[in-house]
Amino acid sequence: MPTPAAAGSPPLRPNLVLFVTCLALGTVVAAMASLNVALPDLARDTHASQTDLSWIIDAYSLVFASLLLPAGAVGDRFGRRKALLAGLAIFGGGSAVAVFTSSSAALIGLRGVLGVGAALVMPATLSTITSTFPPAQRARAVSVWAAVAGASALVGVFATGALLEEWSWRSAFWLNVALAAAAFIGTLRCVPESAEADQPRLDAAGALLSVAGLVALVYSVIEAPTRGWGDPLTLGGIGLGLGVLTAFVFFELRRQHPLLDPRLFRNRHFTAGSLSITLQFFVFFGFIFVTMQYLQLVRADSALMAATSMIPMALAMMPASRLTPRLVTRFGLRAPWTLGLVAVAAAMGVLAQVDATSSYWLIAAGLFLLGAGMGLAMTPATTAITDALPRSLQSVGSAVNDLSRELGGALGIAVLGSMLSASYRSHLDLAHVPQPVAQAARSSLAAAHAIGGPVAEQARGAFIDGMHLALLGGATAAALAAVAVATLLRPSHRAPQSSDHAATGHEPMAQADT
Repeated sequence: MPTPAAAGSPPLRPNLVLFVTCLALGTVVAAMASLNVALPDLARDTHASQTDLSWIIDAYSLVFASLLLPAGAVGDRFGRRKALLAGLAIFGGGSAVAVFTSSSAALIGLRGVLGVGAALVMPATLSTITSTFPPAQRARAVSVWAAVAGASALVGVFATGALLEEWSWRSAFWLNVALAAAAFIGTLRCVPESAEADQPRLDAAGALLSVAGLVALVYSVIEAPTRGWGDPLTLGGIGLGLGVLTAFVFFELRRQHPLLDPRLFRNRHFTAGSLSITLQFFVFFGFIFVTMQYLQLVRADSALMAATSMIPMALAMMPASRLTPRLVTRFGLRAPWTLGLVAVAAAMGVLAQVDATSSYWLIAAGLFLLGAGMGLAMTPATTAITDALPRSLQSVGSAVNDLSRELGGALGIAVLGSMLSASYRSHLDLAHVPQPVAQAARSSLAAAHAIGGPVAEQARGAFIDGMHLALLGGATAAALAAVAVATLLRPSHRAPQSSDHAATGHEPMAQADT
Protein backbone atom coordinates (compact mmCIF):
# COMPACT_ATOMS: atom_id res chain seq x y z
CA MET A 1 0.00 0.00 0.00
CA PRO A 2 1.21 3.55 -0.64
CA THR A 3 2.82 5.26 2.32
CA PRO A 4 2.97 9.01 3.06
CA ALA A 5 5.60 11.03 1.25
CA ALA A 6 7.11 14.47 1.59
CA ALA A 7 5.02 17.46 0.58
CA GLY A 8 4.99 17.97 -3.16
CA SER A 9 6.13 14.40 -3.85
CA PRO A 10 4.12 11.50 -5.27
CA PRO A 11 2.83 8.86 -2.81
CA LEU A 12 5.56 6.46 -1.76
CA ARG A 13 5.27 3.05 -3.44
CA PRO A 14 8.59 1.32 -2.78
CA ASN A 15 8.36 -1.24 -5.59
CA LEU A 16 7.60 1.44 -8.17
CA VAL A 17 10.44 3.54 -6.78
CA LEU A 18 12.74 0.53 -7.17
CA PHE A 19 11.61 -0.01 -10.77
CA VAL A 20 12.03 3.62 -11.84
CA THR A 21 15.37 4.13 -10.13
CA CYS A 22 16.67 0.90 -11.67
CA LEU A 23 15.46 2.12 -15.08
CA ALA A 24 17.42 5.36 -14.58
CA LEU A 25 20.42 3.37 -13.37
CA GLY A 26 20.24 1.01 -16.35
CA THR A 27 20.07 3.96 -18.73
CA VAL A 28 23.38 5.48 -17.61
CA VAL A 29 25.21 2.16 -17.05
CA ALA A 30 24.19 0.78 -20.46
CA ALA A 31 25.63 3.90 -22.11
CA MET A 32 29.08 3.12 -20.76
CA ALA A 33 29.24 -0.22 -22.57
CA SER A 34 26.77 0.05 -25.45
CA LEU A 35 29.10 1.87 -27.85
CA ASN A 36 31.69 -0.92 -27.57
CA VAL A 37 29.68 -2.99 -30.02
CA ALA A 38 29.62 -0.04 -32.44
CA LEU A 39 33.41 0.54 -32.42
CA PRO A 40 34.08 -0.98 -35.87
CA ASP A 41 31.20 1.07 -37.34
CA LEU A 42 32.44 4.22 -35.60
CA ALA A 43 36.01 3.66 -36.79
CA ARG A 44 34.88 3.35 -40.41
CA ASP A 45 32.43 6.27 -40.30
CA THR A 46 34.49 8.81 -38.33
CA HIS A 47 38.01 7.59 -39.26
CA ALA A 48 38.79 7.29 -35.56
CA SER A 49 42.13 5.78 -34.51
CA GLN A 50 42.44 3.16 -31.76
CA THR A 51 43.21 5.99 -29.31
CA ASP A 52 40.18 7.98 -30.53
CA LEU A 53 38.00 4.93 -29.98
CA SER A 54 39.33 4.60 -26.43
CA TRP A 55 38.51 8.26 -25.83
CA ILE A 56 34.98 7.96 -27.23
CA ILE A 57 34.35 5.27 -24.63
CA ASP A 58 36.42 6.79 -21.82
CA ALA A 59 35.36 10.45 -22.04
CA TYR A 60 32.06 9.38 -20.53
CA SER A 61 33.76 7.49 -17.70
CA LEU A 62 36.27 10.27 -17.04
CA VAL A 63 33.63 12.96 -16.47
CA PHE A 64 31.27 10.49 -14.79
CA ALA A 65 33.88 9.35 -12.25
CA SER A 66 35.28 12.83 -11.60
CA LEU A 67 31.92 14.38 -10.70
CA LEU A 68 30.38 11.55 -8.66
CA LEU A 69 31.46 12.75 -5.23
CA PRO A 70 30.19 16.35 -5.60
CA ALA A 71 27.07 15.11 -7.41
CA GLY A 72 26.27 12.74 -4.53
CA ALA A 73 26.65 15.59 -2.04
CA VAL A 74 24.41 17.83 -4.19
CA GLY A 75 21.72 15.13 -4.08
CA ASP A 76 21.95 14.92 -0.30
CA ARG A 77 21.70 18.67 0.12
CA PHE A 78 19.18 19.76 -2.53
CA GLY A 79 17.18 16.60 -3.13
CA ARG A 80 17.80 13.26 -4.80
CA ARG A 81 14.71 13.51 -7.00
CA LYS A 82 15.90 16.87 -8.31
CA ALA A 83 19.33 15.36 -9.01
CA LEU A 84 17.70 12.49 -10.91
CA LEU A 85 15.57 14.80 -13.03
CA ALA A 86 18.44 17.17 -13.83
CA GLY A 87 20.79 14.31 -14.67
CA LEU A 88 18.31 12.57 -16.95
CA ALA A 89 17.57 15.83 -18.78
CA ILE A 90 21.29 16.48 -19.41
CA PHE A 91 21.91 12.87 -20.43
CA GLY A 92 18.96 12.78 -22.84
CA GLY A 93 19.73 16.20 -24.32
CA GLY A 94 23.39 15.36 -24.91
CA SER A 95 22.42 12.09 -26.59
CA ALA A 96 19.99 13.90 -28.91
CA VAL A 97 22.77 16.26 -30.06
CA ALA A 98 25.19 13.34 -30.56
CA VAL A 99 22.84 11.78 -33.11
CA PHE A 100 23.62 14.59 -35.56
CA THR A 101 27.42 14.70 -35.27
CA SER A 102 29.94 12.96 -37.52
CA SER A 103 33.25 13.97 -35.93
CA SER A 104 35.15 11.77 -33.49
CA ALA A 105 36.26 14.90 -31.57
CA ALA A 106 32.66 16.09 -31.23
CA LEU A 107 31.59 12.64 -30.07
CA ILE A 108 34.26 12.67 -27.40
CA GLY A 109 33.00 16.04 -26.13
CA LEU A 110 29.36 14.97 -26.14
CA ARG A 111 30.17 11.74 -24.33
CA GLY A 112 31.65 14.00 -21.64
CA VAL A 113 28.32 15.89 -21.45
CA LEU A 114 26.53 12.57 -20.98
CA GLY A 115 28.95 11.85 -18.15
CA VAL A 116 27.78 15.02 -16.34
CA GLY A 117 24.19 13.77 -16.45
CA ALA A 118 25.15 10.25 -15.40
CA ALA A 119 27.08 11.58 -12.39
CA LEU A 120 23.90 13.23 -11.09
CA VAL A 121 21.76 10.15 -11.78
CA MET A 122 23.72 7.19 -10.46
CA PRO A 123 24.34 8.12 -6.78
CA ALA A 124 20.76 9.39 -6.50
CA THR A 125 19.39 5.99 -7.53
CA LEU A 126 21.09 3.96 -4.81
CA SER A 127 20.63 6.57 -2.07
CA THR A 128 16.93 6.86 -2.97
CA ILE A 129 16.58 3.09 -2.56
CA THR A 130 18.45 2.94 0.75
CA SER A 131 16.43 5.85 2.14
CA THR A 132 13.10 4.44 0.87
CA PHE A 133 13.27 0.81 1.99
CA PRO A 134 13.20 -0.16 5.68
CA PRO A 135 16.28 -2.03 6.99
CA ALA A 136 14.58 -5.46 6.79
CA GLN A 137 13.96 -5.04 3.04
CA ARG A 138 17.03 -3.01 2.12
CA ALA A 139 19.36 -5.93 1.31
CA ARG A 140 16.86 -7.34 -1.20
CA ALA A 141 16.44 -3.95 -2.86
CA VAL A 142 20.21 -3.40 -3.01
CA SER A 143 20.67 -6.87 -4.56
CA VAL A 144 18.23 -5.86 -7.31
CA TRP A 145 20.13 -2.60 -7.80
CA ALA A 146 23.46 -4.47 -8.01
CA ALA A 147 22.04 -6.98 -10.49
CA VAL A 148 20.74 -4.17 -12.71
CA ALA A 149 24.03 -2.28 -12.40
CA GLY A 150 25.93 -5.32 -13.65
CA ALA A 151 23.50 -6.61 -16.26
CA SER A 152 22.66 -3.21 -17.80
CA ALA A 153 26.03 -3.06 -19.51
CA LEU A 154 25.25 -6.35 -21.24
CA VAL A 155 21.69 -5.28 -22.06
CA GLY A 156 23.09 -2.09 -23.61
CA VAL A 157 25.52 -4.10 -25.71
CA PHE A 158 22.75 -6.44 -26.89
CA ALA A 159 20.28 -3.63 -27.65
CA THR A 160 22.88 -1.68 -29.64
CA GLY A 161 23.88 -4.83 -31.52
CA ALA A 162 20.24 -5.37 -32.51
CA LEU A 163 19.88 -1.74 -33.63
CA LEU A 164 23.05 -1.92 -35.72
CA GLU A 165 21.51 -4.67 -37.82
CA GLU A 166 19.26 -2.04 -39.40
CA TRP A 167 20.74 1.37 -38.54
CA SER A 168 24.08 3.06 -37.87
CA TRP A 169 25.85 3.78 -34.57
CA ARG A 170 23.60 6.86 -34.21
CA SER A 171 20.77 4.54 -33.18
CA ALA A 172 22.64 3.90 -29.91
CA PHE A 173 22.15 7.57 -28.99
CA TRP A 174 18.47 7.45 -29.99
CA LEU A 175 18.14 4.57 -27.54
CA ASN A 176 19.68 6.78 -24.83
CA VAL A 177 17.11 9.49 -25.58
CA ALA A 178 14.17 7.08 -25.32
CA LEU A 179 15.36 5.50 -22.07
CA ALA A 180 16.15 8.85 -20.46
CA ALA A 181 12.71 10.18 -21.38
CA ALA A 182 10.97 7.13 -19.89
CA ALA A 183 13.02 7.37 -16.69
CA PHE A 184 12.36 11.14 -16.46
CA ILE A 185 8.59 10.64 -16.68
CA GLY A 186 8.73 7.75 -14.20
CA THR A 187 10.72 9.87 -11.74
CA LEU A 188 8.18 12.69 -11.97
CA ARG A 189 5.28 10.33 -11.31
CA CYS A 190 6.68 7.81 -8.84
CA VAL A 191 9.84 8.93 -7.01
CA PRO A 192 9.41 11.01 -3.85
CA GLU A 193 11.78 13.79 -2.95
CA SER A 194 14.35 12.99 -0.28
CA ALA A 195 17.02 15.25 1.13
CA GLU A 196 18.77 15.35 4.48
CA ALA A 197 17.72 18.10 6.88
CA ASP A 198 20.31 20.55 8.19
CA GLN A 199 22.94 19.59 5.63
CA PRO A 200 26.13 21.67 6.00
CA ARG A 201 27.38 23.92 3.25
CA LEU A 202 28.72 22.04 0.23
CA ASP A 203 32.49 21.50 0.42
CA ALA A 204 33.29 23.33 -2.81
CA ALA A 205 37.05 23.36 -2.29
CA GLY A 206 37.08 19.61 -1.62
CA ALA A 207 34.95 19.05 -4.72
CA LEU A 208 37.38 21.02 -6.90
CA LEU A 209 40.37 19.11 -5.53
CA SER A 210 38.73 15.73 -6.07
CA VAL A 211 37.68 16.60 -9.62
CA ALA A 212 41.11 18.02 -10.52
CA GLY A 213 42.96 15.01 -9.12
CA LEU A 214 40.74 12.43 -10.79
CA VAL A 215 40.79 14.23 -14.16
CA ALA A 216 44.60 14.51 -14.15
CA LEU A 217 45.07 10.88 -13.13
CA VAL A 218 42.53 9.27 -15.47
CA TYR A 219 43.39 11.54 -18.41
CA SER A 220 47.08 10.65 -18.13
CA VAL A 221 46.34 6.92 -17.98
CA ILE A 222 44.04 7.11 -21.01
CA GLU A 223 46.68 9.03 -23.00
CA ALA A 224 49.49 6.67 -21.96
CA PRO A 225 48.97 4.24 -24.90
CA THR A 226 49.57 7.12 -27.33
CA ARG A 227 52.36 9.00 -25.57
CA GLY A 228 53.97 5.97 -23.92
CA TRP A 229 54.02 5.02 -20.25
CA GLY A 230 57.54 6.39 -19.84
CA ASP A 231 56.78 9.74 -21.48
CA PRO A 232 57.43 12.73 -19.15
CA LEU A 233 53.91 14.09 -19.74
CA THR A 234 52.36 10.72 -18.83
CA LEU A 235 54.44 10.32 -15.68
CA GLY A 236 53.99 13.99 -14.79
CA GLY A 237 50.22 13.80 -15.22
CA ILE A 238 49.93 10.65 -13.12
CA GLY A 239 52.15 12.21 -10.46
CA LEU A 240 50.09 15.42 -10.52
CA GLY A 241 46.84 13.49 -10.17
CA LEU A 242 48.13 11.43 -7.25
CA GLY A 243 49.56 14.57 -5.64
CA VAL A 244 46.28 16.48 -5.89
CA LEU A 245 44.33 13.50 -4.52
CA THR A 246 46.78 13.28 -1.60
CA ALA A 247 46.22 16.98 -0.94
CA PHE A 248 42.46 16.29 -1.08
CA VAL A 249 42.83 13.64 1.65
CA PHE A 250 44.76 15.97 3.98
CA PHE A 251 42.35 18.83 3.24
CA GLU A 252 39.31 16.69 4.02
CA LEU A 253 40.84 15.48 7.30
CA ARG A 254 40.87 19.09 8.51
CA ARG A 255 37.32 19.94 7.43
CA GLN A 256 34.47 19.87 9.92
CA HIS A 257 32.05 18.82 7.16
CA PRO A 258 34.14 17.12 4.45
CA LEU A 259 32.88 16.07 1.04
CA LEU A 260 34.30 12.61 1.79
CA ASP A 261 35.77 11.83 5.19
CA PRO A 262 38.94 9.74 4.59
CA ARG A 263 38.45 8.22 8.05
CA LEU A 264 35.59 6.16 6.58
CA PHE A 265 38.25 3.93 5.06
CA ARG A 266 39.22 2.77 8.54
CA ASN A 267 36.12 0.62 8.28
CA ARG A 268 37.46 -2.51 6.61
CA HIS A 269 34.10 -3.42 5.09
CA PHE A 270 33.92 0.02 3.44
CA THR A 271 37.51 -0.28 2.18
CA ALA A 272 37.04 -3.84 0.94
CA GLY A 273 33.86 -2.87 -0.90
CA SER A 274 35.47 0.14 -2.61
CA LEU A 275 38.60 -1.76 -3.64
CA SER A 276 36.64 -4.78 -4.85
CA ILE A 277 34.22 -2.73 -6.96
CA THR A 278 37.12 -0.81 -8.52
CA LEU A 279 39.01 -3.93 -9.56
CA GLN A 280 35.90 -5.87 -10.63
CA PHE A 281 34.91 -3.18 -13.08
CA PHE A 282 38.53 -2.62 -14.11
CA VAL A 283 38.35 -6.20 -15.39
CA PHE A 284 34.76 -6.08 -16.65
CA PHE A 285 34.83 -2.97 -18.82
CA GLY A 286 38.35 -3.64 -20.07
CA PHE A 287 37.14 -7.10 -21.10
CA ILE A 288 34.09 -5.71 -22.93
CA PHE A 289 36.25 -3.16 -24.79
CA VAL A 290 38.65 -5.86 -25.99
CA THR A 291 36.17 -8.66 -26.67
CA MET A 292 33.69 -6.71 -28.79
CA GLN A 293 36.48 -5.98 -31.27
CA TYR A 294 37.64 -9.62 -31.21
CA LEU A 295 34.17 -10.97 -31.94
CA GLN A 296 33.48 -8.61 -34.84
CA LEU A 297 36.89 -8.15 -36.44
CA VAL A 298 38.59 -11.49 -35.75
CA ARG A 299 35.65 -13.91 -35.72
CA ALA A 300 33.74 -11.77 -38.28
CA ASP A 301 30.51 -11.81 -36.24
CA SER A 302 27.84 -9.24 -36.96
CA ALA A 303 27.12 -6.62 -34.31
CA LEU A 304 24.01 -8.51 -33.22
CA MET A 305 25.81 -11.86 -33.14
CA ALA A 306 28.64 -10.35 -31.09
CA ALA A 307 26.13 -8.93 -28.60
CA THR A 308 24.20 -12.21 -28.47
CA SER A 309 27.44 -14.01 -27.67
CA MET A 310 27.43 -12.24 -24.30
CA ILE A 311 24.17 -13.92 -23.19
CA PRO A 312 25.88 -16.66 -21.07
CA MET A 313 27.34 -13.91 -18.89
CA ALA A 314 23.93 -12.36 -18.24
CA LEU A 315 22.33 -15.76 -17.62
CA ALA A 316 24.82 -16.38 -14.81
CA MET A 317 25.10 -12.85 -13.41
CA MET A 318 21.47 -12.12 -12.56
CA PRO A 319 20.70 -15.34 -10.62
CA ALA A 320 24.07 -15.22 -8.83
CA SER A 321 23.45 -11.62 -7.74
CA ARG A 322 19.98 -12.45 -6.37
CA LEU A 323 21.26 -15.61 -4.63
CA THR A 324 24.14 -13.85 -2.88
CA PRO A 325 22.17 -12.43 0.12
CA ARG A 326 21.10 -15.95 1.07
CA LEU A 327 24.66 -17.23 0.72
CA VAL A 328 25.91 -14.39 2.92
CA THR A 329 23.27 -15.23 5.54
CA ARG A 330 24.43 -18.85 5.63
CA PHE A 331 28.19 -18.58 5.12
CA GLY A 332 29.07 -15.01 6.07
CA LEU A 333 30.20 -12.12 3.91
CA ARG A 334 33.75 -13.25 3.19
CA ALA A 335 33.23 -16.64 1.49
CA PRO A 336 30.84 -15.82 -1.40
CA TRP A 337 32.50 -12.47 -2.01
CA THR A 338 36.00 -13.96 -2.29
CA LEU A 339 34.71 -16.90 -4.32
CA GLY A 340 33.15 -14.49 -6.80
CA LEU A 341 36.44 -12.66 -7.33
CA VAL A 342 38.32 -15.95 -7.76
CA ALA A 343 35.73 -16.95 -10.39
CA VAL A 344 36.32 -13.66 -12.25
CA ALA A 345 40.09 -14.33 -12.28
CA ALA A 346 39.52 -17.90 -13.49
CA ALA A 347 37.17 -16.68 -16.23
CA MET A 348 39.82 -14.28 -17.53
CA GLY A 349 42.30 -17.15 -17.57
CA VAL A 350 39.88 -19.29 -19.61
CA LEU A 351 39.13 -16.48 -22.08
CA ALA A 352 42.86 -15.79 -22.50
CA GLN A 353 43.09 -19.21 -24.24
CA VAL A 354 40.76 -18.13 -27.06
CA ASP A 355 42.13 -17.63 -30.58
CA ALA A 356 40.72 -17.07 -34.07
CA THR A 357 39.60 -20.69 -34.48
CA SER A 358 38.35 -21.42 -30.95
CA SER A 359 34.97 -23.05 -30.47
CA TYR A 360 32.27 -20.76 -29.16
CA TRP A 361 31.76 -23.22 -26.30
CA LEU A 362 35.14 -22.23 -24.86
CA ILE A 363 34.09 -18.57 -25.01
CA ALA A 364 30.68 -19.38 -23.48
CA ALA A 365 32.33 -21.27 -20.59
CA GLY A 366 34.50 -18.26 -19.78
CA LEU A 367 31.56 -15.86 -20.06
CA PHE A 368 29.34 -17.96 -17.79
CA LEU A 369 32.07 -18.14 -15.15
CA LEU A 370 32.66 -14.40 -15.44
CA GLY A 371 28.94 -13.63 -15.00
CA ALA A 372 28.65 -15.89 -11.96
CA GLY A 373 31.72 -14.35 -10.37
CA MET A 374 30.55 -10.77 -10.96
CA GLY A 375 27.12 -11.61 -9.55
CA LEU A 376 28.57 -13.19 -6.41
CA ALA A 377 30.98 -10.30 -5.74
CA MET A 378 28.89 -7.23 -6.63
CA THR A 379 26.11 -7.41 -4.04
CA PRO A 380 28.32 -7.93 -0.94
CA ALA A 381 30.68 -5.17 -2.11
CA THR A 382 27.83 -2.69 -2.63
CA THR A 383 26.08 -3.49 0.65
CA ALA A 384 29.40 -3.31 2.52
CA ILE A 385 29.80 0.28 1.33
CA THR A 386 26.23 1.49 1.94
CA ASP A 387 25.78 -0.30 5.28
CA ALA A 388 28.96 1.27 6.65
CA LEU A 389 27.35 4.74 6.58
CA PRO A 390 24.41 6.37 8.35
CA ARG A 391 21.32 7.46 6.44
CA SER A 392 22.50 11.07 6.23
CA LEU A 393 25.53 10.00 4.18
CA GLN A 394 23.83 7.55 1.85
CA SER A 395 24.35 9.71 -1.25
CA VAL A 396 28.04 10.03 -0.43
CA GLY A 397 28.25 6.26 0.12
CA SER A 398 26.44 5.69 -3.14
CA ALA A 399 28.81 8.11 -4.87
CA VAL A 400 31.84 6.22 -3.50
CA ASN A 401 30.35 2.95 -4.78
CA ASP A 402 29.67 4.52 -8.18
CA LEU A 403 33.04 6.28 -8.28
CA SER A 404 34.72 2.93 -7.67
CA ARG A 405 32.77 1.42 -10.59
CA GLU A 406 33.43 4.23 -13.05
CA LEU A 407 37.04 4.80 -12.04
CA GLY A 408 37.68 1.07 -12.31
CA GLY A 409 35.93 0.93 -15.70
CA ALA A 410 37.83 3.91 -17.11
CA LEU A 411 41.18 2.60 -15.89
CA GLY A 412 40.35 -0.90 -17.13
CA ILE A 413 39.64 0.33 -20.64
CA ALA A 414 42.76 2.52 -20.56
CA VAL A 415 45.20 0.02 -19.03
CA LEU A 416 43.98 -3.18 -20.69
CA GLY A 417 43.44 -1.25 -23.92
CA SER A 418 47.02 0.03 -23.62
CA MET A 419 48.34 -3.50 -23.14
CA LEU A 420 46.35 -4.61 -26.18
CA SER A 421 47.53 -1.69 -28.35
CA ALA A 422 51.19 -1.99 -27.38
CA SER A 423 51.26 -5.74 -28.04
CA TYR A 424 49.27 -5.34 -31.27
CA ARG A 425 51.74 -2.81 -32.70
CA SER A 426 54.80 -4.75 -31.59
CA HIS A 427 53.59 -7.94 -33.32
CA LEU A 428 52.90 -6.23 -36.67
CA ASP A 429 55.69 -6.62 -39.23
CA LEU A 430 54.71 -4.31 -42.07
CA ALA A 431 58.10 -3.40 -43.52
CA HIS A 432 57.04 -4.82 -46.89
CA VAL A 433 54.00 -2.54 -47.36
CA PRO A 434 53.84 1.18 -48.21
CA GLN A 435 54.25 3.49 -45.23
CA PRO A 436 50.72 5.02 -45.39
CA VAL A 437 49.20 1.52 -45.42
CA ALA A 438 51.40 0.40 -42.51
CA GLN A 439 50.51 3.51 -40.52
CA ALA A 440 46.79 2.93 -41.06
CA ALA A 441 47.06 -0.74 -40.07
CA ARG A 442 48.93 0.16 -36.87
CA SER A 443 46.27 2.71 -35.89
CA SER A 444 43.58 0.07 -35.27
CA LEU A 445 42.47 -3.44 -36.18
CA ALA A 446 39.40 -1.92 -37.85
CA ALA A 447 41.64 0.00 -40.27
CA ALA A 448 43.72 -3.11 -40.99
CA HIS A 449 40.52 -5.07 -41.54
CA ALA A 450 39.40 -2.51 -44.12
CA ILE A 451 42.75 -2.87 -45.97
CA GLY A 452 42.21 -6.61 -46.22
CA GLY A 453 44.53 -9.26 -47.63
CA PRO A 454 47.75 -10.32 -45.86
CA VAL A 455 47.81 -7.09 -43.84
CA ALA A 456 44.42 -7.88 -42.28
CA GLU A 457 45.44 -11.49 -41.63
CA GLN A 458 48.61 -10.48 -39.84
CA ALA A 459 46.72 -7.79 -37.91
CA ARG A 460 44.22 -10.36 -36.63
CA GLY A 461 47.05 -12.51 -35.32
CA ALA A 462 48.69 -9.50 -33.66
CA PHE A 463 45.37 -8.51 -32.10
CA ILE A 464 44.91 -11.98 -30.58
CA ASP A 465 48.39 -11.78 -29.02
CA GLY A 466 47.49 -8.41 -27.51
CA MET A 467 44.11 -9.70 -26.33
CA HIS A 468 45.77 -12.61 -24.49
CA LEU A 469 48.07 -10.18 -22.68
CA ALA A 470 45.19 -7.85 -21.75
CA LEU A 471 42.99 -10.67 -20.42
CA LEU A 472 45.82 -12.09 -18.34
CA GLY A 473 46.25 -8.59 -16.92
CA GLY A 474 42.56 -8.66 -16.00
CA ALA A 475 42.99 -12.07 -14.34
CA THR A 476 45.81 -10.66 -12.23
CA ALA A 477 43.70 -7.68 -11.12
CA ALA A 478 40.81 -9.95 -10.08
CA ALA A 479 43.15 -12.26 -8.17
CA LEU A 480 44.61 -9.27 -6.30
CA ALA A 481 41.08 -8.17 -5.40
CA ALA A 482 40.29 -11.64 -4.03
CA VAL A 483 43.41 -11.61 -1.85
CA ALA A 484 42.65 -8.09 -0.58
CA VAL A 485 39.03 -8.89 0.33
CA ALA A 486 39.95 -12.17 2.03
CA THR A 487 42.61 -10.34 4.06
CA LEU A 488 40.46 -7.36 5.03
CA LEU A 489 37.56 -9.58 6.11
CA ARG A 490 39.55 -12.08 8.16
CA PRO A 491 37.63 -13.06 11.33
CA SER A 492 40.02 -11.13 13.55
CA HIS A 493 39.24 -7.97 11.57
CA ARG A 494 35.46 -8.19 11.70
CA ALA A 495 33.53 -5.43 13.33
CA PRO A 496 31.54 -6.39 16.46
CA GLN A 497 28.47 -7.22 14.41
CA SER A 498 27.32 -10.39 12.72
CA SER A 499 29.07 -11.35 9.51
CA ASP A 500 25.74 -11.65 7.77
CA HIS A 501 24.90 -8.03 8.49
CA ALA A 502 24.85 -7.06 4.82
CA ALA A 503 22.28 -9.69 4.00
CA THR A 504 19.97 -9.22 6.98
CA GLY A 505 19.63 -5.45 6.61
CA HIS A 506 20.26 -4.52 10.26
CA GLU A 507 20.99 -0.89 10.97
CA PRO A 508 24.34 0.21 9.50
CA MET A 509 27.43 0.69 11.60
CA ALA A 510 29.18 3.96 10.82
CA GLN A 511 32.18 3.62 13.12
CA ALA A 512 35.51 2.23 11.98
CA ASP A 513 36.64 -1.35 12.48
CA THR A 514 39.45 -1.41 14.98
